[in-house]
Amino acid sequence: MASSLTCAGVIWTLLSLLCAAASCVGFFMPYWLLGSQMDKPVSFGTFRRCSYPVRDEESQATVILEQCGRYASFQGIPSLEWRICTVVTGVGCGLLLLVALTALMGCCISDLISRTIGRVAGGIQFVGGLLIGSGCALYPAGLGQ
Repeated sequence: MASSLTCAGVIWTLLSLLCAAASCVGFFMPYWLLGSQMDKPVSFGTFRRCSYPVRDEESQATVILEQCGRYASFQGIPSLEWRICTVVTGVGCGLLLLVALTALMGCCISDLISRTIGRVAGGIQFVGGLLIGSGCALYPAGLGQ
């Protein structure tokens, strides 16, 4: 297999894959906040939650449903800040994944990644990192809702 990357490019590719995978796993897992409610452990993220309260129609009481799931709809996300955080962080993760997979293809295909494409990819990664960072910074703002 011919590669269009130097040794530094291969290391960049591996680090890009690692960072993109870690960002995506962190985004999809519902463990951004951990706590307890009604003496049961609960956790939630921007669009997933575990052990959340539901209304039991039979007994007319609130009970904790001990399972993980997504919010029923985008509007079901508790606050506007968390909705923005979900979109911004998701777009950032998508950009990181796009660059990492493109760089991985560059390890297998010769002349795929030039110096200019490498710089553009680095810029896209920077923007993706800024989006994820701003999404994480915005997340606590939704706690007051």
